Amino acid sequence: QVQLVESGGGLVQTGGSLRLSCTASGRTFSSYAMAWFRQAPGKERELVARIIWSSENTYYEHSVKGRFTISRDNAKNTMYLQMNSLKPEDTAVYYCAAGVGGFFASGYNYWGQGTQVTVSS
Repeated sequence: QVQLVESGGGLVQTGGSLRLSCTASGRTFSSYAMAWFRQAPGKERELVARIIWSSENTYYEHSVKGRFTISRDNAKNTMYLQMNSLKPEDTAVYYCAAGVGGFFASGYNYWGQGTQVTVSS
C-alpha cells in the first residue's frame, strides 16, 4: 500500500511563510517524480512545483518562482515545499503527488489527502 501524508498547512498573513511536508511510505520513490499541486475553490488543480526524486531537477509554476522552494530528503522519503512571501492568491488545498511526472495531474499515480493553506490579506 502506497501512502503520501502531507502536513504543515495553516492560516498565515500576507507575506508570511509556511513549510509543507510530504512523507511517502510503502515504497521508495527514488525513480519517481514528486510534485506539489494546489486547487482553489472553483478552479482546476494546478502544478505548483515538481522535483525528480533522484536528481535536483526542479520546475516551478511562474507565479511561485522565487517565492517557493521544493526539496526532498531521500533518507526520510520526505518532500518539502517552503513557501515564502505568501499572497492571498496562494490560498488553496495543496496536494503532494508521485508518479511518472509531467505538468498535469494525470501523470501522477499517488496522491496525499491534501492540506489547506489560507493566506489572509
